[in-house]
Amino acid sequence: MKQNSFFLITLLWMACIQKICAQSPDPVDYVNPLVGTLSKYELSTGNTYPAIARPWGMNFWTPQTGNMGDGWIYTYTADKIKGFKQTHQPSPWNNDYGQFSLMPITGQPVFDQDARASWFSHKAEIAKPYYYSVFLADHDVTTEFSPSQRAVVFKFTFPKTDSAYIVIDAFDKGSFIQLIPEENKIIGYNTRNSGGTPENFKNYFVIEFDQPMDSHFVVKDGDMKAEGLEVTADHAGAIVGFKGLKKGQQIIARVASSFISFEQASLNLNEVREKSLEEVAREGRIQWNEVLGRIRIKDQDIDRLRTFYSCLYRSTLFPRDLSEIDAKGNRVHYSPYNGQVLPGEMFTDTGFWDTFRSLFPLLNLLYPSMNDRMQEGLVNAYKESGFLPEWASPGHRASMIGNNSASVVADAYLTGRKGYDPLVLWEAVQWGANNVHPKNTSTGRYGHEFYNEVGYIPADAGISQNAARTLEYAYNDWCIYQFGKALGRPEAETSVYAKRALNYKNLYDPSTKLMRGKNKNGSFIANFDPSAWSEEFTEGNSWHWSFCVFHDPQGLIDLMGSDEAFTGMLDTVFMVPSLEGMKSRGMIHEMREMQIMNMGQYAHGNQPIQHMPYLYNYSAAPWKTQYWVREIMDKLYSAAPDGYCGDEDNGQTSAWYVFSSMGFYPVAPGSGEYVLGSPQFDEVTLQLENGKTVVISAENQSKENVYVDQLRVNGKNYTHNFLRIADLYKGAKLNFSMSAQPNLSRGKTKEDKPYSFSDEF
Repeated sequence: MKQNSFFLITLLWMACIQKICAQSPDPVDYVNPLVGTLSKYELSTGNTYPAIARPWGMNFWTPQTGNMGDGWIYTYTADKIKGFKQTHQPSPWNNDYGQFSLMPITGQPVFDQDARASWFSHKAEIAKPYYYSVFLADHDVTTEFSPSQRAVVFKFTFPKTDSAYIVIDAFDKGSFIQLIPEENKIIGYNTRNSGGTPENFKNYFVIEFDQPMDSHFVVKDGDMKAEGLEVTADHAGAIVGFKGLKKGQQIIARVASSFISFEQASLNLNEVREKSLEEVAREGRIQWNEVLGRIRIKDQDIDRLRTFYSCLYRSTLFPRDLSEIDAKGNRVHYSPYNGQVLPGEMFTDTGFWDTFRSLFPLLNLLYPSMNDRMQEGLVNAYKESGFLPEWASPGHRASMIGNNSASVVADAYLTGRKGYDPLVLWEAVQWGANNVHPKNTSTGRYGHEFYNEVGYIPADAGISQNAARTLEYAYNDWCIYQFGKALGRPEAETSVYAKRALNYKNLYDPSTKLMRGKNKNGSFIANFDPSAWSEEFTEGNSWHWSFCVFHDPQGLIDLMGSDEAFTGMLDTVFMVPSLEGMKSRGMIHEMREMQIMNMGQYAHGNQPIQHMPYLYNYSAAPWKTQYWVREIMDKLYSAAPDGYCGDEDNGQTSAWYVFSSMGFYPVAPGSGEYVLGSPQFDEVTLQLENGKTVVISAENQSKENVYVDQLRVNGKNYTHNFLRIADLYKGAKLNFSMSAQPNLSRGKTKEDKPYSFSDEF
């Protein structure tokens, strides 16, 4: 009888396993949060960390292998974990703010980050977007956590011990800790930031344990004391101890934070206060599947599925929602611009210099209601600071160039965003085009006086990155012009921006067919080397920036003289050896990342050139776009820890892949078009928020069959090299027929070319 019972149980167990294995994985199951973590200061393969979070969540959580204050929070090659950190970091270059950590230890109570650190292995680590687990070998403790939007549940599984402790590190640069033993609670705050914060900035946190503390210590600047219940210091911390733990006994910590107050932090803790870790993880899994499931893919290559959904995950983390829900159920936010608590939306941690290109267009396509909220947040940012942000983390940061908030605002409105006041944003983009922030030259337009007067920023005007600024401002002016037209603004308001949108022509050098810095007297700079990473450009050279005429490729073609000349210049980008320009300045990681990819002067690891392979569509050579975008996807992306070829940058490099793998890309946000490439999957289905679907099939696609032989849209032959976004919103079926040989006759006519501003004249 026992044998029969055992046999029956075994059969049932095997049947359950077979049923589970037979089920198709959910989209979130393909995500690897460790993609991009094999990075360092000298060389980026993403510069990411495992962001365990909810989509666009206010707080992310991550294991911490780096030292306190190190922008490289988690590095794949590290051997030890020093804590589990709440983070708001958008990139290592901008570093963090509003941070603190928890770390379980056994043995002696120690606070020092190196003394408490534990060896770990990726083999004993589980990283999902909604859940993380790792075994800390030196302490024989397994740590698990799962976050909500503003809170998190930790589960620490200890060995049998009388010396179990949890370290709470509020970090340096000004922090506070208070122990409340009778409530099994700790509260505290941290003021550590990397800029962009008002004087009163604090990240308030509350931690509640599920069992009493048997011992406790406060830590003031490294000095651990058993007496006292609170400490304010440069570097405050605490250690709480638990005795009599049996093997496998678990301690639960529920944690939340707020930028507003301790009271609000306690309200935010209600997100998880009555929930188990498993319940929170289940809710997180459902939410991630809903977000990632807007795109469903049929394909036999599981590695590509992992790459795709890992990229889509990265595309839905930033910008983060900085708003909180008060006791009355109202949405409020701490303003990172003026320090006040105000009603309404606020989003932050994104650099528009990066994300205007494809991240925000992806939001408009798949998550429009989320971008509606983000646009309201931009309205509030302008009201609270007098400028739209260009790089926010959490407030205005001195990072990068350009006035690309104009692109983000214009493209949103032109693709139908609503629920906010666009006239406030119309005021904001005009103000930003003609002013510069008094304390931050990255916000507004640095050098606008020269640009507006002579049509470019002179190389001898003492303004760095002058050529790059000129090119970006010209595109930004076109965006403002498009936005104004869509709003029905009078020509007297919009015409000046239409005129300035052609300012890119002022830097075109016909002798080299490239963009070149120009002096005040109208002469081009001497000793021009197009491969040199010179001060006229931003993190690049003339090869990278000469094609940054997103809104008017036809105008650039006309300057070069013909489609053939333009195509030849594009070809040359891939032909000039990658080592050219390496000695033009001190080495920066973007230079090294371009050099080692062996794709000539094409630098996909940095944003200015990422649209460039799609420009062949404008010069009647679409098959070359098809070749190069597939080459880039196949060679430069994977789901491995080194799966990127440079900075991931808040979803931009990921969104490039998401768009490109589907077969199209937004070269000029604000144009209402996507430019065609080469679809990488057998079938992709987009579930749009309006209930419509877009189905993209690629017959015969493979790593060899990268060329589009024929495209049918809704059953009809389609020869254009672009898709109208408005047509996709109605629902559509795109049927690509792929081939190993290019179709040299398809997409050749003038009517097949995508939008260019010059075509309006």
